[in-house]
Amino acid sequence: MKSRATHPVSNPSAPENPQDRPQPTTNGTGALLSERDIALLRASVAAVEPYAADLPAHFYATLFHRYPQVRDLFPQRMEIQHDKLVRALLLIVDLVDDPDTLVRFCSELGRDHRKFGTQSEHYAAVGECLLATLEHFAGPAWTADVAAAWTRAYTAAAQAMDGAATADAAERPAVWDARIVHHHRYGPDLAEITVRTDQPYPFTGGQFVSMETPWWPKSWRYYSPANAPRPDGTISFHVRAVPGGPVSNTLVHRAAVGDVLRLGRPLGDMALDPASTRDVVCVAGGTGIAPIRALVEQAVLDGTQRRMDVFVGARSANELHGLEDIQRLSQHHHWLTVRAAVCDADTPGAAPGLPEALTAAGPWREHEAYVSGPGPMIYSAARALYRAGMPIDRIHHDPFVRLDFAL
Repeated sequence: MKSRATHPVSNPSAPENPQDRPQPTTNGTGALLSERDIALLRASVAAVEPYAADLPAHFYATLFHRYPQVRDLFPQRMEIQHDKLVRALLLIVDLVDDPDTLVRFCSELGRDHRKFGTQSEHYAAVGECLLATLEHFAGPAWTADVAAAWTRAYTAAAQAMDGAATADAAERPAVWDARIVHHHRYGPDLAEITVRTDQPYPFTGGQFVSMETPWWPKSWRYYSPANAPRPDGTISFHVRAVPGGPVSNTLVHRAAVGDVLRLGRPLGDMALDPASTRDVVCVAGGTGIAPIRALVEQAVLDGTQRRMDVFVGARSANELHGLEDIQRLSQHHHWLTVRAAVCDADTPGAAPGLPEALTAAGPWREHEAYVSGPGPMIYSAARALYRAGMPIDRIHHDPFVRLDFAL
């Protein structure tokens, strides 16, 4: 499982000049850790995995007891934060044998953490409490060698995060104020919210954004802009009220024109590669249509000549919100084709589900794919594309979903 929203923190002795900061060190072969270190890390994770549900609460209790000054960096309700910690920890362990991806992930995580107020001295505190927590749950499996391996792994991750955050601070703000200028309800639980930022907000169609509301401070949630950059600087988001979700319900049911939200820096690399000449297939479900619409608009802005096939899936015709916007674009651009896949048997003329529609329209072995929506839909669509001939490294998708089907 992947996450970009935990609160790891940095080396208190790191120098002020970003160029002088230590970079993650390797063992001389390009790897951050030795094969033995990697084996020790994974064995220790296996030892604590039965206690995964209890690990976050113990970690944060330890952190807040030893370093009470960091409590204000976190939201009052910690339930979601607990899940994010475990997901980030597992992902870092997954990536320890892929140093380039690990450093890239940690660098982006560090840049994103600027919005929390994370400082360099926080990293050492978090590392200390993380290792104490792992030792507590690992029991006899925690040895001096395991502790040393974790110290090296955490130090590499913290150095990458802290260095990236410092470099980023020299180029852009940590947060942008964003005033709501339009609020449109599509239905009882879905809204399109349009904001205008207080200063230019640099993003590319297909990226996602962390958002904080004034009603739930420090509770950041991720949403994808439903548009490419516009001349007037406005950005639209599709927000669905999740049962029990305080932030999404507030955005849909309480937020109004004039309210001010805060945005963190744009994240993610699900963006069109301007150097690629491959045709593109896009697959969207639910509010996943937002980044797909943004990708199409970005292609228009870039003056693309690549063919784009867009598939929008839903359980019923009533859930095909936003489809008409992409269909209007297809009327003006010959390279764009849009198809709806409605799987509700009670809907007249309903098309097959997304996997079946993708398979029937293939093969896709020469294409690139961009897939966005609920996790199970991303998984099934990506599997259909792979089975239709597309290499898995050309399937771009939400970073919170792992494609682990048998290859």
